[in-house]
Amino acid sequence: MNRSNWKRIVVKVGSALIAPNRQGCSSHYLLSIAQFIVRCRMQGIQVVLVSSGSVAAGAHLFPEETKKNIAIKKAMAAAGQTEMMSTWDKLFDFPSAQVLLTHADLRDRERYVSIRETLDSLLDHGVLPIVNENDTVTTDKLKVGDNDNLSAMVATAADADALIICSDVDGLYDKNPHKHDDAKLLSWVDKIDESIYAMAGGAAEDGVGTGGMRTKVEAAEKAVSHGIDTFIINGFTELSFNLMLEGQNPGTHFQAHEKPMKENVHWMTHTSNAQGEVVIKEAFSDPLDEGVESLTSSEILDVKGEFSVGDTILVRREDGVKLAKAKSNYSSCLLNFIANEGNQKFASEFEEKTGPIISEQHIAVLENK
Repeated sequence: MNRSNWKRIVVKVGSALIAPNRQGCSSHYLLSIAQFIVRCRMQGIQVVLVSSGSVAAGAHLFPEETKKNIAIKKAMAAAGQTEMMSTWDKLFDFPSAQVLLTHADLRDRERYVSIRETLDSLLDHGVLPIVNENDTVTTDKLKVGDNDNLSAMVATAADADALIICSDVDGLYDKNPHKHDDAKLLSWVDKIDESIYAMAGGAAEDGVGTGGMRTKVEAAEKAVSHGIDTFIINGFTELSFNLMLEGQNPGTHFQAHEKPMKENVHWMTHTSNAQGEVVIKEAFSDPLDEGVESLTSSEILDVKGEFSVGDTILVRREDGVKLAKAKSNYSSCLLNFIANEGNQKFASEFEEKTGPIISEQHIAVLENK
């Protein structure tokens, strides 16, 4: 690892480190993390902290029998967020700022750019951004769901050089180290494929927070495709952070891609959710990344979902193969109308005057077809 090139990093800390006993926040495991952040800043490295733990921190304030209630969980998050911020603030002698996000903030391009500008301004003025998902108001439709993936989206928005994800194990093993004594640590991963996901196991196999090792690998995949080196390390041991400061890898290093995705393509692929689908004929063979304007209403078989001009949509064939995500220049209502066989003459004239359904500069071709 080449730590000398770091100018900005993102550190992700999970619920198990914040509130290990779900009896409020504890600084027991946070002291070494805070010291790591302090020492990074002393070396001129800007740090963004993504911190889970608001629900776990507020859990002790509510009766056990009520904790499965969604409204109570939101109340736990609201109460715990204050305690979590207070705990972090006590560990630093410089100002920090609370940044609460939902996926709706990240998938909207204008709000996404606004988030980037806010993070830049905070960092440039020496303020530590502490980011968390806004569990108090988020819904299933609006939430990221886990802070591992959130940390990758934040690292991308912040244009970080490295993402450090704290876990309860030393990194990614070839099998679950909690269940297998002969599990071997992978210190280096240069390609994330199905074999790597198989090693990560199920979404919550290791029982950490709302994610697990799989969500950490998902986060790594998002980050490295943007050119961000990603590390999964053991956040429970001070040695992990000391080794990082010495330029050594204490866990698993996911190597950043040498040729990162273009920023807008990465955002569309990994951050923006498709609001609907356009199903096209299987016979349509033109590459969607070249001559994309050749995709016309005559190739459209079906339009699914409701979306507006500017929303991200999924383009797929009728056999289910996903071809691309793209910004739609037409609403679903208008596309349904012009795709109707009885309106083809009007559609052809309309498209000639109005322009393509999707534009070449606003398309992300999907590799996993």
